[in-house]
Amino acid sequence: MKLNKTFLAVAAAFPLFSGAVVADDVASAAQLKERVFGSLFTEYYRPDVDKTSSSAWNYMDNDWGYGVEVGYYLTEQWALRAEFAKLNLQSKLDGSDSDGNRIGFDAMFHLTRYPSVYLVGGLMRMDAVQNTTAANIGIGYKHFFNQNLAVYAEGNRYQGIDETYADAGFKLGLTYLFGTPAATPTPAPAPAPIVAPVVKAAPTDADADGVMDSADKCANTPANHKVDATGCTIYQEKMASVGDIDIEILFPFDSAVVTESQRSDVENLGAFMQRFPESTVMIEGHASNIGNAAYNMRLSERRANAVAEMLKQNFNIAESRISAVGYGVTRPRVEGSTRAAHKANQRIEAKVTAKIKEPVLR
Repeated sequence: MKLNKTFLAVAAAFPLFSGAVVADDVASAAQLKERVFGSLFTEYYRPDVDKTSSSAWNYMDNDWGYGVEVGYYLTEQWALRAEFAKLNLQSKLDGSDSDGNRIGFDAMFHLTRYPSVYLVGGLMRMDAVQNTTAANIGIGYKHFFNQNLAVYAEGNRYQGIDETYADAGFKLGLTYLFGTPAATPTPAPAPAPIVAPVVKAAPTDADADGVMDSADKCANTPANHKVDATGCTIYQEKMASVGDIDIEILFPFDSAVVTESQRSDVENLGAFMQRFPESTVMIEGHASNIGNAAYNMRLSERRANAVAEMLKQNFNIAESRISAVGYGVTRPRVEGSTRAAHKANQRIEAKVTAKIKEPVLR
């Protein structure tokens, strides 16, 4: 059993052709469903090579034919059709007639993705030289110009059932769809929802700040706080002392150098001032009441300056934010000349001032 090469070439080209013209909006499935169509076509017919070289088939040659089709679209994709074709064939040997007729019934399936492309299959009865039955398989493309008129091209293989042959046919035709597409019913509009009347509640002011709850963004503000239009506390900023910070630094005798083991308190102060860039500090140096008072005054100043210099160098604190002063023995923390008193009085204190926010009171 042989497969006609020309048929294969044309059949393989159909998907490429359909991909190039797939924007055929008129031939959508919804426009074809439940419509009758009729077609006229011309066909180039190619008998199997065995027929062209066999006396049993009168050396049948390639030639033209024509025919008519009637069909019906069952669904969006499926259709049935019947055809009658007249084949004007001649003998390749002596030119004598090898005419015949073909009657057949086919089912058509339109591809979902490309609705203009369809597959076809069915049974045919032919009486050209011999009476035979053949199975038909094929592929086609249909292009619509409007809701009723279209042209189509189709390639078919006719596979003999009671005789061994594989003919091919190539159709070009005109199709007319009768009637008009069924109108799509317009859905009834959904009933309007029933909206219950809205009962407005009386405005309330739960925290009694003078702003109604519907506009109050800060619930439960203290009764003595002044609030803005949104019910939130109004704050004012001011510079205020946040307390004294003791820096426990023990200096070697007659030294103002801060040793590595004594730097943790200074580092904590530096980190605080970095977090609060508007804070300022007064570094106060104090001494124990041992030795010459004037000497202790100068020593306390050197020690205060040593701490101030650490803040500037190690933490990049601006000089304008730092003050340093030495008080010597003039401000003892503990009175007396005991060892405990001397230890308590030999100290450095840091007085820090920072910007704070305070609520405005009514």
